[in-house]
Amino acid sequence: MEKEQARKRLCLALDVDCLDDAVKIAKLLKSKVGIFKIGSQLFTKEGPKAVEIIRKCGGEVFLDLKYHDIPKTAANSVRMAVQLGVYMLNIHASGGSQMMCAAVEGLEEECRKSNARRPILLAVTVLTSISSIVLSEELRVILDIKDQVQHLAKMAKASGVDGVVASPQEISIVRESCGNDFVILTPGIRPCWGVTADDQKRVTTPAEAIRSGADYIVIGRPILQSNDPVMVAERVLSEMVDENG
Repeated sequence: MEKEQARKRLCLALDVDCLDDAVKIAKLLKSKVGIFKIGSQLFTKEGPKAVEIIRKCGGEVFLDLKYHDIPKTAANSVRMAVQLGVYMLNIHASGGSQMMCAAVEGLEEECRKSNARRPILLAVTVLTSISSIVLSEELRVILDIKDQVQHLAKMAKASGVDGVVASPQEISIVRESCGNDFVILTPGIRPCWGVTADDQKRVTTPAEAIRSGADYIVIGRPILQSNDPVMVAERVLSEMVDENG
């Protein structure tokens, strides 16, 4: 993998409180990072203008709002995201196949209607903060985490979704179950030389994620909380390049 290919596959989580901070980060790191993730924290504070301004900084946007609603509302939310020009967005697979199918239909209809670029639509499987104990005892899911992720990934693919968000530990089982054309985005990336796993339970290094078959990796705190974000981002890129040859 060339370094530019690695850059396009590296997504930085803009988990900050205000747009000014997000813009500073995007301008600082756009030569190292191809995609910037805007989640509920920043979007709730700044709204759609956050997407517009980060795109103007030269970065692609992953809109990480994890839509989980009745089918019509999910579809309409996806349609609005298409209008924003995002590169990637997500829904919750646990919303069910009817909701996911509606989201796909809404996305494709809006792309045709507005002649917009088709974004990548991903389905969230099991959050990286969910442990096996939480899954079984609190959420009352009888499957173990890997089997639940596999089940949700297969359902997402059958619904026409482009790929899934899955933890590092489930990359290989999703790839085996859903094929090479199914997109896998992996959060929970923690370099062995970086910060601790904190609230994320199922984590791995950039190299291991690429080795396992991830198409995109998401990283946040190890870069944002470092004394030298540019150096850390460059080190992550090098790890991705070296692993993929």
